[in-house]
Amino acid sequence: MPIQMSKELKKVKKAYNNLDFINSSDARVIRILAELLEPKQRFQKNNIKDMIVFFGSARTMPPDEAENHLKNIEKKIKTSDGLDKTSLQEELENAKNQVFMSRYYQDAIELASRLTLWSKSLNSDSRFIVCSGGGLGIMEASNLGASKARGKSIGLNISIPMEQFFNKYITPELSFEFHYFFMRKFWFVYLTKGFVIFPGGYGTLDELFEVLTLLQTKKLKNQIPIVIYGSEYWNQVINFDALVKYSTINKSDLNLFKICDTVEDAFFYLTEEITRLFL
Repeated sequence: MPIQMSKELKKVKKAYNNLDFINSSDARVIRILAELLEPKQRFQKNNIKDMIVFFGSARTMPPDEAENHLKNIEKKIKTSDGLDKTSLQEELENAKNQVFMSRYYQDAIELASRLTLWSKSLNSDSRFIVCSGGGLGIMEASNLGASKARGKSIGLNISIPMEQFFNKYITPELSFEFHYFFMRKFWFVYLTKGFVIFPGGYGTLDELFEVLTLLQTKKLKNQIPIVIYGSEYWNQVINFDALVKYSTINKSDLNLFKICDTVEDAFFYLTEEITRLFL
C-alpha cells in the first residue's frame, strides 16, 4: 500500500525560499554573497563598464533651499522676544554655514554634467558613468548633473537607522540598496576609474581614507585619480602636511590626490588622467 505524503510535508519550503532562514544570522554569508552577485549581474545586464564616483555630505542643501532657510532664521530672530537668543544665534550661524556649503551642491551638478557629456562624446553609454551613494545632498547633486546631461547615473544606497532615501535622479535600473557597508564600498571601488570627494562628514571621511589606503598599499591594480574638492573646507578638516611632518605618511603619498577649487580644474584633471590611464 503506497505511503500517503501528508499535506504538511508538501508545504515544506526549500531552504532558499525560507525567508526566516535567509534573514537569520546563520544565512548572513548568503546575504553577503547576494550583495556581491546581484549588483554584478545588473551591471553586466546594463553594460556598465566603469564609473566615476562622487562622495560628499547628504546634508548639503541646494543653494535656494539654504538661502530660504537663512531668511527664515533671520525672520525668527527679528520677531523673537529675546528669550531664546542663544539658541537662535546658533541656528543663524548654522544657516550661514549651510549657505556656504551649498556652493558645493551646485558645483557637483556642474561637474557631474560635464563628465557625463564628456563620457557621451566617447560614443559609449557604458563608460565612466557618474555614481553616488544614492541619497540627498552631494549625492543627489551628482545624479542630477548626470540627468541634466541626459546620461545614466548609478546610486549605491545604504539602509541605515535614520533611513537614507533614494534621490529621484538615479537611473531606475541602476539603483541599488545595500545592507552591508563593506559590500557597498566594494562596489564603489571595483568599477571606478575616478573619485571626487566633496565636503562631508564621517561617512565621506571613511570613504576617502578607505580609497587612499587601498592606493597607498597598492591593493588596487590600477592607479585611480582622486579629486578632493574644496580646499577651504578640507584644509580645516584634515592637516595632510602634519601627517608628513610627523612621518605617519610619506611626502609622496600626497601625490595620491589633487585638491581642486573649481569645476574647470577638477574636470580637466579627471579627464586627462582617465584618458592617460584608461583610454
